[in-house]
Amino acid sequence: MASVGVIGSGTWGTALAVLLTGNGHRVSLWSAIGEEAEALKASRRHPNLGDVRIPETIEITTDLEEAMKDRDLLVLSVPSVYVRQTARRMAPFLREGQIITNVGKGVEDETLLTLSQVIEEELPAAQVTVLSGPSHAEEVSKGLPTTCVAGAKKRRTAEFVQNVFMSHVFRVYTSPDVLGIELGGALKNVIALAAGMADGLGYGDNTKAALITRGIAEITRLGTAMGGQMETFGGLTGIGDLIVTCASMHSRNRRAGILIGQGYSMEEAMKEVHMVVEGVYSARAALALARKYQVSMPIVEQVNEILFEGMPAKEAVSELMLRDKRVENAGLAWEED
Repeated sequence: MASVGVIGSGTWGTALAVLLTGNGHRVSLWSAIGEEAEALKASRRHPNLGDVRIPETIEITTDLEEAMKDRDLLVLSVPSVYVRQTARRMAPFLREGQIITNVGKGVEDETLLTLSQVIEEELPAAQVTVLSGPSHAEEVSKGLPTTCVAGAKKRRTAEFVQNVFMSHVFRVYTSPDVLGIELGGALKNVIALAAGMADGLGYGDNTKAALITRGIAEITRLGTAMGGQMETFGGLTGIGDLIVTCASMHSRNRRAGILIGQGYSMEEAMKEVHMVVEGVYSARAALALARKYQVSMPIVEQVNEILFEGMPAKEAVSELMLRDKRVENAGLAWEED
């Protein structure tokens, strides 16, 4: 049995706390908001997880030192925009070499750093790992079969995280490609916004299949240019996460995209979803990275035009369809005429 502190009591953090408790671990769940913590203590339910009950053995607290003290593992589960400030708050209580598993997805807008890189800047004494994959909190909390990948620089650390999370309903693979895992998780949210917009416009399965396929091509181009591994983008944290995020109504990014496709503004859509829409925060960063590494990402470009420049979603689709003609894969050879 391990002692685990889950830092962040949102939908995903709470679902993982439930999972880890089911695995037999001693778990605490930290909230930054006193009222939220009291509501969770009183109801033992999270408003976004339906009838799933938070076990009485999970200690819900607003005391960060208490949530971190003597823990074998810290699971950081806060929205990407709060990762740096939360890590900074954790610094006084961190033990040398303590393992942190970040489960959030995104790229910091101002610095273009991945979230693990942000954490390493703020907490250089920590061993920073990641957990990612096609894993909606609503399904994980109910014990529906799910697979993810634990990423770490060292095999032993990745295997430790794997062992803590692994169960008969939650299968965990390991990988040393932390960068590729994080880029797949962050960039797929931008493509999911586009897929949702296509749904909102009333387009069909053909359109969605094209967005998913060309979307993973864009993610792979940028990810490999930055140093990620091709195999990662063809795996659970790449195409796997992209498929589930583009296809499921559990996906807040897809739901926001649907609303935007129906004519809502970005701000109206985010308010309607009632949850943090990570794709909106990642879209600007993705475009900046594409320009920095001189990688073509036309879907990401059009999503930015819609979100921040007021372009109608239908017009953006036309822009994508009417681009210059090209081959699908420039690396394949033709027979001589």
